[in-house]
Amino acid sequence: QVQLVESGGGLVQAGDSLRLSCAASGRTVSNLPVGWFRQASGKEREFVATSRWIGGYAYTQYYGGSVKGRFTISRDDSKNTVFLQMNMLKPEDTAVYYCAASSRGLIQSSISKSENYDYWGQGTQVTVSS
Repeated sequence: QVQLVESGGGLVQAGDSLRLSCAASGRTVSNLPVGWFRQASGKEREFVATSRWIGGYAYTQYYGGSVKGRFTISRDDSKNTVFLQMNMLKPEDTAVYYCAASSRGLIQSSISKSENYDYWGQGTQVTVSS
C-alpha cells in the first residue's frame, strides 16, 4: 500500500508560482509512475503531469496540454517525494490538485487516464485570482 499526502496549495494571483509536494509512504515510489491530476468545481478530473521511471536513474515526464511549458514535475527519491512546480499560473488553473501513483508500469497511452492509478492523495486546493 502507498499513502500519498499533498501539500503546498494556496491562494495566489495570476502570474505567480506555486510548488506542490506529494510525500509518499508505505513503500518507495521511485520505480512507479507518479502524477498529478486536478479537478475544478463542476468539471471532470483532468490529467496534469506524470513522471515515469524508465530504468536506472532515468525518468520521463508527460504533461497535459493546458499546462505544458508552465508546469514541471520532478522527484526527490531520497525523500520519496514528487513535486509539481507551477509557473505563470492562470485563473483556469484553479482546482483541487491530486497526487496519484500506479502500482504497475504504464504505457504511454495509459499515462493520462486516472483509472490506471491505484493510490490517491486527499488533494490540495489551488486558487488563482485574476
